Amino acid sequence: MSCLRGLALALGALAAVAGPAAAQPASEDTLFDRTTPLSGNLELARRFLSPLTAAELPGRLTAAGKTIADQPVDLAAERFRVQVPGAPPPPAGYGVLVFIPPWEDNHAPDGWGPILADRGLIFVSAARSGNADSPLGRREPLAVLAAFNVIQRYKVDPRRVYVAGFSGGARVALRVALAYPDLFRGALLDAGADPIGGAETPLPPRDLFDRFRAGSRLVFVTGARDELHLQQEAASRVSLGRRCVAGVVSHPVGGLSHEPAPPSDLAEALTALEAPPGPPSPKAQACWTKLTGEVDAALDAARTRGDLERINHRYGGLAAPRILDLSARLAAPAQE
Repeated sequence: MSCLRGLALALGALAAVAGPAAAQPASEDTLFDRTTPLSGNLELARRFLSPLTAAELPGRLTAAGKTIADQPVDLAAERFRVQVPGAPPPPAGYGVLVFIPPWEDNHAPDGWGPILADRGLIFVSAARSGNADSPLGRREPLAVLAAFNVIQRYKVDPRRVYVAGFSGGARVALRVALAYPDLFRGALLDAGADPIGGAETPLPPRDLFDRFRAGSRLVFVTGARDELHLQQEAASRVSLGRRCVAGVVSHPVGGLSHEPAPPSDLAEALTALEAPPGPPSPKAQACWTKLTGEVDAALDAARTRGDLERINHRYGGLAAPRILDLSARLAAPAQE
């Protein structure tokens, strides 16, 4: 995806607040009432878009006669399914699993509820956050708002806040985990994933990515008969390894096609997800030193706008904030 295409998608996603829900909410649904700067449009752009794309967004909106809303969704119009374990919270608090579905409803996959409850995990999912909805305009901010409001409402252990998804929802869950390692400690990716670090899934700012690659856990769960998504998982895992992410586990499910993980496999995946991440290995640290050195060397050598565009495309937020300073310097003579 080109920088201009990324801008076009961002303009459409962030220029206006979404309208009210078309259907009546289910009786088990919950209203939330607290927004957070973490779900604000400019913060979403900073974390999910490449640096140059995010920096150009306000100006592009102004030129188009539009204004950027503070928040991408009207929280009062949103409905969230919240399932809280019947037992009291553990001493440190409940865990939280934010689920991003491929469907429009906000129900949990069959059989997941008891497994999550047994582990002291609160399930939360937003309605109208399926594959037909905008990732940047709805699915991603709704996941952030779901986690934030559950944390505010219940006793929660911040070390046990995770994001999950099935199929297309898993692809979005990976993006959310990548962009918000300060909120989510890991992701359960059920039959869906993308490579990270390209134009489709830019890396977030360097400090956030360093936190992600050193402290997050990613668990892939894919049916052994789901050949397409096994290939997608493999490509995603290769991209994670190339960018020095070590906390990755794969859990193939024998005999399963493209379906949500059965309860027994969910339990095993959650065990892997909740395993405390160890410190990065010397190999992972050497990989990180090499990668950041490549970014810095490319910025040192940059002389033209084209150079910056290539760096922006290849390294995303790893080049920020320095790439923004260089961009401003290159633009300055043209403004005089």
